[in-house]
Amino acid sequence: MPSSVRTTCRFAFLAALVAAFYLALMPEPDIVKVVSWQDKIEHAVLFAALALLAVAGWPRHPLRIAAGLLLYGAAMEIAQSQTGYRVGDPWDWVADAVGLFVLIPAAMLGRRTAQSA
Repeated sequence: MPSSVRTTCRFAFLAALVAAFYLALMPEPDIVKVVSWQDKIEHAVLFAALALLAVAGWPRHPLRIAAGLLLYGAAMEIAQSQTGYRVGDPWDWVADAVGLFVLIPAAMLGRRTAQSA
C-alpha cells in the first residue's frame, strides 16, 4: 500500500477516534431502535471500522491496535459513566471487543496471505 494511503488512513483513524469519543459523551439522541440490542451492533461496527482504518494505517501492528482500541473503549465507557446523562455499560465494551475480534484476525490473515503470495 502506498505511504500516502497509509498516511490518509492514519489521519482518518485519529479523526474518527476524536469524533467517536465526542459523540459518545453527548446526550443520547432519540433514535428509532429496530432491535433491542441495536446499540451493541453499533458498537461492534464502530470498533470494526476503527480497526480497519488503524490496520490500513499501521499494518504491522494489529495486536497493538486491538489492545489500544480495547483501552479506548473502556475509557469511553468510564467517561460516559461520569456524565449525568449517559451510562457506562460493560456490555458496550464487550460489543467493542466483538467488532475488534472479527476484524483483527481477518486483517492478520490477509496480511499473511499477501506476504506469502
